[in-house]
Amino acid sequence: MSLREGDPAEIGGYPLEARLGSGGMGTVFLARTSSGRPVAIKLIHPQFAADDEFRIRFRREVAAARRVSGAFTAAVVDAAPEAEQPWMATTYIQGPTLSRRIATKGPLDGAELRRLAIGLAEALRDIHRVGVVHRDLKPSNVVLSPEGPRVIDFGISRAVDQQTLTITGRVIGTPPFMSPEQLQAPRDVGPQSDVFSLGTLVAYAATGHGPFDADSPYIVAYQVVHGEPSLEDVPVALRTVVESCLAKDPNGRPSTDELLVLLRDLPADLGQTDAWGVDAGRTRDMITQRHFATPATPAPATPTTTPAGPDTGSADTPLGRRPRRRWRPVLAAAVAVTVAAIGGGVAVLTAGGFRGNSGGDKGNGLALEGAALPEGFEPWHRTVPGGRPDIPDELRCVARGDALFCGGGGVVATRIRARDGSRVWTAKSPGVPVSGMHLVGATDDTVLGYRFAARDAPQGPRSEVVAIDANNGRELWSVPSGAQSTAVTGRTQDAIVVGSDVVTVDASNSRFEARDAHSGQVTWTSPFPAGTQCAPVPVGPQLVAMCAKDVEVDAFAVRHPTLYPVDRASGTLGRPIAVNGPAVPMGIANGRLVLLQVRLGGTELDRYNGVARVDTASQKVTYSRLAKTYTGTPGMAGSTLYVSGQTGLVTALDPATGRKRWSRQTGVEGASGPVAGAGALYFSSATGRVVALSPDDGKPLWTTDPQADGLTGGVDASPRVTLAGRAVIVAAAKNTLFAFDAQKPPKSG
Repeated sequence: MSLREGDPAEIGGYPLEARLGSGGMGTVFLARTSSGRPVAIKLIHPQFAADDEFRIRFRREVAAARRVSGAFTAAVVDAAPEAEQPWMATTYIQGPTLSRRIATKGPLDGAELRRLAIGLAEALRDIHRVGVVHRDLKPSNVVLSPEGPRVIDFGISRAVDQQTLTITGRVIGTPPFMSPEQLQAPRDVGPQSDVFSLGTLVAYAATGHGPFDADSPYIVAYQVVHGEPSLEDVPVALRTVVESCLAKDPNGRPSTDELLVLLRDLPADLGQTDAWGVDAGRTRDMITQRHFATPATPAPATPTTTPAGPDTGSADTPLGRRPRRRWRPVLAAAVAVTVAAIGGGVAVLTAGGFRGNSGGDKGNGLALEGAALPEGFEPWHRTVPGGRPDIPDELRCVARGDALFCGGGGVVATRIRARDGSRVWTAKSPGVPVSGMHLVGATDDTVLGYRFAARDAPQGPRSEVVAIDANNGRELWSVPSGAQSTAVTGRTQDAIVVGSDVVTVDASNSRFEARDAHSGQVTWTSPFPAGTQCAPVPVGPQLVAMCAKDVEVDAFAVRHPTLYPVDRASGTLGRPIAVNGPAVPMGIANGRLVLLQVRLGGTELDRYNGVARVDTASQKVTYSRLAKTYTGTPGMAGSTLYVSGQTGLVTALDPATGRKRWSRQTGVEGASGPVAGAGALYFSSATGRVVALSPDDGKPLWTTDPQADGLTGGVDASPRVTLAGRAVIVAAAKNTLFAFDAQKPPKSG
């Protein structure tokens, strides 16, 4: 593609000819040496050039790339890691990346697939021979040149004889292609980690999907560590080799030399249907010998369930069992989420937008000017154990005075003192939590959360909405919950709190049920229109049903959603309002429901291209096209839409016109938000890194350092920040919570 306005004309004396692409850390340009030799120059983004951690990573990338330059990598031509804006020039390799090849032409097969596997194994062998571990093998880092595959991008590699770079708060890598040890013990990663990644790459090349794919990076991570790979579509002759690479124990995987022998033994066209036939005998024998020579990795223990009851202090008590319908298997559980999901277990409207940490009509999104800290407040940092400690996840919270109610990540709900982080009670969920399903919400006397059934639970509801007494943690009532809301609205809002009531979708996904949140008494039921699935959407104090035809829901392709105003007293549905879809409810501006339109045929990296505004009283819908297609995590505060990108770019949009109000680059990758406080907007990532921006122009007010080891660069998470007066409470990966004074944020660096 051609150069853009603002691109430099040259870098380091190399005239630039074209822009090859842009990623999370930098932009790559095509340039030429004085002799006319084409080179690819990677220029680090300005916002990262000032970050010492990224400079360290880039210096190491240059050193590693120089160390391994050979037939299977891109040789370093020149570099300036100490420049004001660091850059590195490598030999330009003609050809598509593996990810591009699969996206445009589909999976590889036969001799082409075999050549790729052998080429990658040869590349790894040469990389490992010079003492380097790549640590980020993924489809976008493999270029398919005419001479064979080339491995590029050594941004997070390390020499075996060096200490692992420790960057607080970041688990660096790409979950679907990471090894179990990268997720569990990153400092202990060795060459066998790359072999595991190679196995995932070969499976991806053969099928078009990763062997551990799921709808959430957290569930992907769990699958990598504990789950069995999905290899049904990998050619049988190749499957046994891939399985050996994907052994959970690094010692159970073949070395690159052994791997080359295994691959070269395979039939040239991989056409053999019997993996244990004559031609595969040597492959079978080597794998069998290695298997019996290596102790098996023990299976994760199944958590036990103790009697239900409140937790007084630090002791934790499960609240029983159960989970949800239409799950995809994650070991014995599964996830009812679509790739279009925008996590938001608490679908409640506060400060203009649907928020992931609130409940009821009050909300806690706006901290008033002069707001005080909870009495006796001191900064704190806590981890809340859940029913499934083996699954990394996050909580979401809502504040009620000094009480903080949180749920998610194997926790139905917990009450925490906002002043010091001490726990009053905790109710656990024994099953695998669903991506994006956190706390339902809270009223003045009741907390509502989700409970998912354990793997070995007897026949019964797979998921439930559970009501808990806010004062003592006692379970009040529970009801089975439906599981199709995400497919309809793009949000996990199977249940919402509206005033003192909770509205749920029944287990058969056929009707709404409204109950008094504390007593559980049913106030009304309302069947869905025939042939549709529906989800509840709050519009201020009012309620709207968003519905789609069964056939569209089942295909996860809702293109013609319909809105129905709902009478809160009787549940009666009003006249239908047709909306051009797909569309995601965001919040309210000037009394109208605002929806972001999703680009038809778009991907997770190419999504939002329009705004729809719905006047439920007049039944009128107006549309505005955005100037560009935005990617990232959308949110709404006040009367402004925001999209926070994977690389930290935050853009403010006018929902009435679709025009950009401002755009600001931050250092918080994959942030969710916004949460609006007094004169500030808060965005935070899974690592717990928080940035406060001015609502007027996006000017950064302050940024904190990470507080937890979490995955960066994610999208579609619900807001992680909760405000208790002037106290900022942040949820991060692994059920981490921490709090600080908004006027005295932790110093960065």
